[in-house]
Amino acid sequence: MKTSTFDYDLPEDLIARYPAVPRHSARLMVVSRRDGTIVHDTFWNLPDYLEEGDLLVFNNTKVLPARLYGRKKTGGKVEILLTDRIKGNLWKAFIGGKKIRPGLRINIEKGFEVEVVDHISEGLFFVQLIGDNTLRLLDRYGKIPIPPYLKREEEPIDKEYYQTIFAREEGSVASPTASLHFSEELMERVSKKGIRHTFITLHVSYGTFKPITAESIEQHRVDPEYVKVPQEAISAIKETKERGKRVVSVGTTVVRALETKPFEPFEGWTDLYIMPGFKFSVTDAMITNFHLPRSSLLVLVCAFGGRDLIMNAYRTAVELRYRFYSYGDGMLIL
Repeated sequence: MKTSTFDYDLPEDLIARYPAVPRHSARLMVVSRRDGTIVHDTFWNLPDYLEEGDLLVFNNTKVLPARLYGRKKTGGKVEILLTDRIKGNLWKAFIGGKKIRPGLRINIEKGFEVEVVDHISEGLFFVQLIGDNTLRLLDRYGKIPIPPYLKREEEPIDKEYYQTIFAREEGSVASPTASLHFSEELMERVSKKGIRHTFITLHVSYGTFKPITAESIEQHRVDPEYVKVPQEAISAIKETKERGKRVVSVGTTVVRALETKPFEPFEGWTDLYIMPGFKFSVTDAMITNFHLPRSSLLVLVCAFGGRDLIMNAYRTAVELRYRFYSYGDGMLIL
């Protein structure tokens, strides 16, 4: 299938550069796969479209302050963006600066260094974080790696609003953005209606922003990402199915985690790439943001909702001036 069929025109002023405050004030487009209808609402009214006994599945990953600024011994400035944690203090990272070679040590702050271990590809390296409790040092000296399309530096509001209220497991370099719309107040409304929730973990890598550059979507590959689906989540999912209720995946990360090994608890890595024709085993409904054109995320959403219906919904969102991307509005696909 041609990649161009997943393209659309987006005016730049519709890219949300700041979050909706409060979180649940973001707009919500409700799309029905059954009859193709589209309803316009806000996230505050999400419980009106769900039923008692439905199950929301959230990603509880936490975004690391993975952007670091340092200097070489010569005084040259270096910018480091950690992209994937391999194990322990070993990471993949994009490094911006001159003469970056294996063996180079970059000083971040006193007691905190980054050593270049090996070259992977243009601008991408294996690096070792050096210091006492490197996650604590990252939290102190790192910056939240807000998406490049925001075209601004991190600001105080991002510390709070680029994390979900469920953020627990540290490891992501990008937020599971569909969950950003959920506030404590909205979760109270959800619970009062008898809608349950559970959690999985998928650490989002920087590859989530990677566009499909191949002529056909079949030629694309997604980067592996760490995932953990606990037994607790699987038990809740099976119980929901047995009662004839819906499993609602909050975000494409949750869909990929649940569909990698359906109905099985597991921990490891997934490079599942969902395209039209994929048979969904677990997900009955999904909540998602409006994604970049020619992206694997948009392809996944089209696989679930149907390409024609979803692309029509995107055109409608542009016409009605919905806000797009990470800090933008969202969609419930039923």
